[in-house]
Amino acid sequence: MTYPPPSGGWSNPAGDPTLPVSGQPIPAQPTGRDPYAPPDPYAAAMPPQAAPVDPYQPHGYPPPTGYPGYGYPPAPQTNGLAIAAMVVSILGALGLCGYGLGGWIGLIGAILGHMSRKQIREKGEGGEGFATAGIIVGWIATVIALLATIAIVVFFVWLANQDPSEYDRSTY
Repeated sequence: MTYPPPSGGWSNPAGDPTLPVSGQPIPAQPTGRDPYAPPDPYAAAMPPQAAPVDPYQPHGYPPPTGYPGYGYPPAPQTNGLAIAAMVVSILGALGLCGYGLGGWIGLIGAILGHMSRKQIREKGEGGEGFATAGIIVGWIATVIALLATIAIVVFFVWLANQDPSEYDRSTY
């Protein structure tokens, strides 16, 4: 399709814009059989049609088997000790329900969290968030367990120092 030259005396110095700039040929789409055409009674006499040719594939090379890897690189493997630190710290926090003494398990989770952060820095693994969560929850559970232990010890010391004669008078 050609267009008439623009009016006003202006002309394109580069030439016709519809022509390709380089000497490369423009590839055409492969044509195949029309699926809506009526059946051809003489089709049996014709040789079979060849497979469509990919105009972008260089000749003599096999077709590519897949696309190259695009996108983000795979995430580093998560440190197992970091996951263990978080799980043990959460168990320690749940253990606070047992008079606060189960929170001592959180100390183990906090220690595991510190060890896993060291491993993550050395090996370049993932799981820094798990390790940090294990450290924070573990130390909070440990502090609450320490306060509960002090409260229980104070309560039993107070109970042991009570005068037993007051209890005897009320029962008679």
